[in-house]
Amino acid sequence: MRVQTRQSLYGSITSVGFASGHRFVIGHWLHSPIGPFADIMWAKPDGSRVLVCEPKAAEYVTSVYPFSEVQHKQVDIQTTDYQAADLQTADIQTAQSSCPQCPQNQRKFRSRVLQITAGSLSLEVKLNRYFIWFPPRPRWVTQTLENRLSQVLLGVKTYGTSPTGVLEWYRSKVLRWVSVASASIDGVDLGEMTSLERPLGFGFTDPPLRPCQTVLRVDLLR
Repeated sequence: MRVQTRQSLYGSITSVGFASGHRFVIGHWLHSPIGPFADIMWAKPDGSRVLVCEPKAAEYVTSVYPFSEVQHKQVDIQTTDYQAADLQTADIQTAQSSCPQCPQNQRKFRSRVLQITAGSLSLEVKLNRYFIWFPPRPRWVTQTLENRLSQVLLGVKTYGTSPTGVLEWYRSKVLRWVSVASASIDGVDLGEMTSLERPLGFGFTDPPLRPCQTVLRVDLLR
């Protein structure tokens, strides 16, 4: 009998699409079983799904999600325009309780501008000042009531099984919409920001159609 193990990640997921047909889901993980890392899941106009991250992170991510291609590149995420008033103290305390290993890094998620680079790929994402805060709740709520409500309101699932058979719970803490975003490859602009045309096909659910950033905790049972 195989013994299942539970793992947790704490960080953010930022999703955005562009008129050229390129769509991106950027993970910025401050705490994970392999330590901090960043990754880009890239859905190309031709339907291929590409993972961009360093080799150690790629090995971990591909154990949960399959990809057409893996590019071993460092993903650098710089956050600026820090606004101390953007998140209430209660939000930060909640985030810290979810990730006691990384309280000193909470200001990364209070920033409103993200600059992401990975080789020839470059993105800039500006987040709305206003946000939606979600109170703490147990996994069973995320698996049942929250899962149904999220599908109705946002068209996303918060509980499901990955293509490789890993059970996942996505517990959002803060949701922010993206105000403006730009991206380029080798200096060639990818067009105006658009909604995320579905399916992206990375896992058991797609992100919301509207570009956004979610600060969250992800629990895995594998």
